[in-house]
Amino acid sequence: MQVWPGQTYPLGATYDGAGTNFAVFSEAAERIELCLLHDDGSETSVELRETDAFVRHAYLPGVMPGQRYGFRVHGPYDPAQGHRCNSAKLLLDPYAKAMSGAIDWDESVYGYRFEDPQARNDLDSAPHTMASVVVNPFFDWASDRPPRVDYHRTVLYEAHVKGLTMLHPGLPEEIRGTYAALAHPAVIEHLVELGVTALELMPVHQFVTDNRLVDAGLANYWGYNTIGFFAPHNAYSSMGDRGQQVLEFKTAVRALHTAGIEVILDVVYNHTAEGNHMGPTLSFRGLDNASYYRLADDPRYYTDTTGTGNSLLMRSPHTLQMIMDSLRYWVTDMHVDGFRFDLASTLARQFHEVDRLSSFFDLVQQDPVVSQVKLIAEPWDVGEGGYQVGNFPALWTEWNGKYRDTVRDVWRGEPARLAEFGSRLTGSSDLYKDDGRRPLASINFVTCHDGFTLRDLVSYNDKHNEANGEGNRDGESFNRSWNCGDEGETDDPEVLALRGRQMRNFVATLMLSQGVPMLAHGDEFGRTQRGNNNTYCQDSELTWVPWPKPGDGGQDDEALRMLDFTRTMVWLRRDHPVFRRRRFFHGRPVEGTHDDLSDIAWFTPEGDEMTQRDWQAAHARALVVFLNGHAISEPGQRGEQITDDSFLLMFNAAPEELEFVVPVNHGKEWQVVVDTARADGVPPGSGRKVRAGDRLTLTDRSVVVLQRPM
Repeated sequence: MQVWPGQTYPLGATYDGAGTNFAVFSEAAERIELCLLHDDGSETSVELRETDAFVRHAYLPGVMPGQRYGFRVHGPYDPAQGHRCNSAKLLLDPYAKAMSGAIDWDESVYGYRFEDPQARNDLDSAPHTMASVVVNPFFDWASDRPPRVDYHRTVLYEAHVKGLTMLHPGLPEEIRGTYAALAHPAVIEHLVELGVTALELMPVHQFVTDNRLVDAGLANYWGYNTIGFFAPHNAYSSMGDRGQQVLEFKTAVRALHTAGIEVILDVVYNHTAEGNHMGPTLSFRGLDNASYYRLADDPRYYTDTTGTGNSLLMRSPHTLQMIMDSLRYWVTDMHVDGFRFDLASTLARQFHEVDRLSSFFDLVQQDPVVSQVKLIAEPWDVGEGGYQVGNFPALWTEWNGKYRDTVRDVWRGEPARLAEFGSRLTGSSDLYKDDGRRPLASINFVTCHDGFTLRDLVSYNDKHNEANGEGNRDGESFNRSWNCGDEGETDDPEVLALRGRQMRNFVATLMLSQGVPMLAHGDEFGRTQRGNNNTYCQDSELTWVPWPKPGDGGQDDEALRMLDFTRTMVWLRRDHPVFRRRRFFHGRPVEGTHDDLSDIAWFTPEGDEMTQRDWQAAHARALVVFLNGHAISEPGQRGEQITDDSFLLMFNAAPEELEFVVPVNHGKEWQVVVDTARADGVPPGSGRKVRAGDRLTLTDRSVVVLQRPM
């Protein structure tokens, strides 16, 4: 076999049409072997003799896409000093663009012996671990262009590749649960009709199911256990795992882009699947443990701010380079449109504290590629001082956990929450205005993958996670949920009617709020996980979306009514710029606009303007909001003034029906366009007409929206 010197960059395996360049970083290694793996179980080893700045490299003519490979690192094994090199372990390439196979959790994949954890384990892991794969980088993107949907027009839809598509009756069985299913017209048609503009995919970076879950007969369903930051997860491919997963993922992105839908990835750069000091040696640990991980004062152990056993070392230039290279790769080569960063506070821990001035934020800010896509933070982790909602830099948007908590509290009847509800409804200026951000920095959500589904939020007071095998100790115990009077499944028609109304209330509130709304997959159908609020390990019909069938009656008809209502609310928002403003409200008339009314006004149910006492009253659970479509201060793309219809939003979160007075002096005639007390949530035809001063009786726990045309 010919071996040429090759290049130090790019890292990983790079096929150029005639051969492949291999490059890998390790400061700890004394010697590195590149192992080409053959289907008969044998391997061909090539020592990487060329070294520049701790990057070892070689070019192998004739090595083609589909070739499996790994590395063996010869170097110090001294856990007390933070070193865990062991040439008996076949290591995955941190820059591998695809990975093949699975880990069977044989003792050989660990660096120590089970009977004596202090003893080094020299069993060969190659037959029991995954392999890196050389991929073909060439792909016909045709006329693919990023949709570049502005944030104020964005509707996010959080989805799981398998969970969304596994039970879809319109999909061929052989592609269900795969990237190919995302590209199928039946799935794309649903997203387009729903009004979704961005598909936020739960982790698709290559991940593994750890040994504990395998032994329990469970799976790492959610995927927050990454081992390959450049590789699409191979189990989501319908075509194979020798690089076909890359082509299939790209095909899905191209199809979604054609429909105008962006693709955003949920990424987990805060830790890896190698776990704590008792975890396996799969890649980073064996290459250069001290360069990739935050080690404790005693280097045998790891600093963990993620709850997973380890945290990546965010002050290491090589770790930072890997993360930035990964982000750029997914944008430039895979054409994704943005990222949601899991436990993003950990990325800001250059030292101990969460620091807005950390190197990671500096790198993102100046990067000409990454800085131009959607960047969404999950602004917390499990470390000290990790809850950082409202504290990320100006370039970032955030999952607004305070929005979720406040909206849940209001609709379950918690007292003295009205003032904060007003702030959340109008874009959370208390969180984002002081650092130059706007309402669109707030990613508003009521439910997501982590926690109750929308139906379970209104059906359970307590979590029911027994199926996870942890004695119901896992998952959040304080869910801000309310079962509407009966825990779990019920036949009580009054309870079921209230639950349906509450689900409509949550969807309506979400779509009427300033900021960027996010729906969780299946909530548009009212799907249930039977009270399990931590389904990270449940890869079954418990977590897969049950697609309803028209005309089947019963729960399917109820699910389709919920779908119709959700669509209506999404499109009401999309059709009216007054619900998706790009600037915060002024609370006064706006100079140069069509009338002298304030751009927003707040009223009691009696039609009087809210006072400080009204806001602070513990018993207050109802209010009216006036949104002035003639007083939108931000201009259009060409500098034109934006005008819209005006709206009155009536919220009754009280446990009894209340009489609301239509405020005077803010419009003579209105029509009812939303009423969540109705099973369909929307009046038929043009809706009931009402006039200023009229009285409307709102059902307990309901929302009514009045519209006044321009």
